[in-house]
Amino acid sequence: MARTRLYRGGSLVREDFPVGDIPEYLAEAGSVVWLDLYRPEPEALDRVGREFGIHELALEDAGKEGQRPKIDRYRAHEFLSAYGVTMDRRSGELVMSELAVFVTPQALITVRKDDGIHIDDVLARWDDAPELTAQGVGFLLHGLLDHLVDGYFVAVQRLDDSIEDLEDQLFAEGATVVRQVQRRAYELRKSLVEFRRVVLPMREVVNTLMRPTLHVVSEPLVPYYQDVYDHVLRATEWTESLRDLVGSVMETNLSIQANRMNEIMKQVTSWAAIIAVPTAITGFYGQNLPFPGFGDHVGLLSSSALIVVATVLLFFAFRRQDWL
Repeated sequence: MARTRLYRGGSLVREDFPVGDIPEYLAEAGSVVWLDLYRPEPEALDRVGREFGIHELALEDAGKEGQRPKIDRYRAHEFLSAYGVTMDRRSGELVMSELAVFVTPQALITVRKDDGIHIDDVLARWDDAPELTAQGVGFLLHGLLDHLVDGYFVAVQRLDDSIEDLEDQLFAEGATVVRQVQRRAYELRKSLVEFRRVVLPMREVVNTLMRPTLHVVSEPLVPYYQDVYDHVLRATEWTESLRDLVGSVMETNLSIQANRMNEIMKQVTSWAAIIAVPTAITGFYGQNLPFPGFGDHVGLLSSSALIVVATVLLFFAFRRQDWL
């Protein structure tokens, strides 16, 4: 599946035309073409590479999954690898969508490996700023990067909300809740680590694109790319703070469990001490030697009274110390 667009003189001229017509349009001065490939076959990718003069290493990276976000410079083009990020509302897990981009002086070629990136939203951004389409490929690339970075903010906001919900459950009672907090904390920490691997390299990608030696970003587009760069920095800093916050939640959860265990141990120890008193007294009166009240009801009454008095005294003593 392929989608195409043709811009000439800063205006959208044609859309969804056959891929075979692209060489004819590129021969015209002032023409800019966007080509989007969705899950292309290796043969189709090779044909596009031959047509646009794309380096074989860039084609190899575009065909493989799991690439690190980066930008590579070649003689006739630049290759950019990036990710779109969304958060599943049901499972709360991050969903990564890999994207490969080839940037030539007259063409922007995007290679999507799944449907996680909503390309229609990117088209809407291009259509909302017709005054900037005259900036050519640099403007098209800005709309794409701006869409990806905005997705980072949505994902990190939902992660922040999930962490706040987790904090509300920290002091809830019940073993089931404690296990849920532990499991959810580890899931969020894992998601943040994966999210950081995607967001952090994007700083260098956007910063490299703004270098004048690349001739991708024209002077009127510099403020727009600077805005994208600032958003990437904010998303990165937000991610780092959330990592620290999840770590604090996990440590707090362990501390709460340790405190609860201490409270339980104090209660068990207090009741064990109270139970030890009648055990010691009955054991003393049960010896086979004469003692005060031996063989008389006085001995039974005195031992019983001693058990009651000692038990009550210990109970209130432990209660006063907040052990019971």
